[in-house]
Amino acid sequence: MNETTRRYIVSAFQKYYSTADIRLPPEFISREWGFIEFTSDQDTFMKRHRAFGSGGELQDYLRGIAPAHAYYSVAYYEYPGAPKMKEKNWLKADLIFDIDSDHLPGGITSYADMLEKGKKETLKLLDFLIGDFGFSENEVHAVFSGGRGYHFHISEESVLSLGSAERREIVDYVSSKGLDMERIFSKRDISGDAGTESAKMAVFPSRDEGGWGGRINRYLINYLSSLASDEDALRILTGFKGIGEKTAEKLIELFRDESRVAALKKGKMDALGSIKKEVLETIVKQGVSEMAACVDEPVTADIKRLIRLPGSLHGKSGMKVTALSIDELDNFEPLNDAVVFGDKSVRIKVMKPFAVQMKGKDLMVEEGTQEVPEYAAVYLMCRGVAEYGSH
Repeated sequence: MNETTRRYIVSAFQKYYSTADIRLPPEFISREWGFIEFTSDQDTFMKRHRAFGSGGELQDYLRGIAPAHAYYSVAYYEYPGAPKMKEKNWLKADLIFDIDSDHLPGGITSYADMLEKGKKETLKLLDFLIGDFGFSENEVHAVFSGGRGYHFHISEESVLSLGSAERREIVDYVSSKGLDMERIFSKRDISGDAGTESAKMAVFPSRDEGGWGGRINRYLINYLSSLASDEDALRILTGFKGIGEKTAEKLIELFRDESRVAALKKGKMDALGSIKKEVLETIVKQGVSEMAACVDEPVTADIKRLIRLPGSLHGKSGMKVTALSIDELDNFEPLNDAVVFGDKSVRIKVMKPFAVQMKGKDLMVEEGTQEVPEYAAVYLMCRGVAEYGSH
């Protein structure tokens, strides 16, 4: 951005910070802080190794420099302001998860579509954190990054001392990495009568079992029970590799039988009759792919990571890094709820055509000078596709 644009954006950000409600992290005086300022050239660098002794001191700093990006460390240090990492003396670290929407599988049609997919992925991760790891909703703090995705912050004592390896294991679990189907579809020894050999009985996790086993049972039964009443069931089932028409017909018949479905819910695989477990494994693989959460593993594993400050602004969008309760997350609309600038007209020079979807409006700007609402102007300037004014 040119110098005129930089001054305009800094002024707009300063106005926001003059009344902003900044969500300070726990024990914030033990955190390292880092900031990236707006520049009028291509060179950007982070000012880090900062420490603040009070919330007022931080607020004054934000109002003064109006940074493009404001971060704090997930780690707690004895000496957070020390200029070298080895001098800080690491004490512990929050458990952080990052869902970056533009890294998700599948096509993206627009910025709004990307953010919606990111929120769905975030809700999948939340289900793991509460359902499988046992965190309460009050212990999991959601944050919209202001840009492309969402973060979860957990500051409970039980996770603070975890090292990088343990944090990677958590990511592996929620992303299904290393999930062994042989442990899901297993066989158990059944003792025979006196003088006879024991036998092997196929077993399947019950729906009430913890972890991936119970998840897979619930997915499989819900999916096939619903499909059994679908007029396209035969076509859908034969679309799976290895499932022919006869097997598909047997599955449809089986999952219309309430007594067999009830037995399968309890993990009794003999209710499958002649249907082989390999058939179910094919469907389960689809379910695992749908249920697994796509998490940025390096962020979670890094116990010295810097993370965006809730309440600050994102310098590439002008939107607010928004702290959310779990109740607020489901209905949160980032392109409306995280927009902090108003509707007054601002004159800008657009360098290339660009679409903006904010505050319930679809705005398509063409190359050249024009007036747009302030929120769109800030967004376009932060994105680097427009400059302030007409020159």
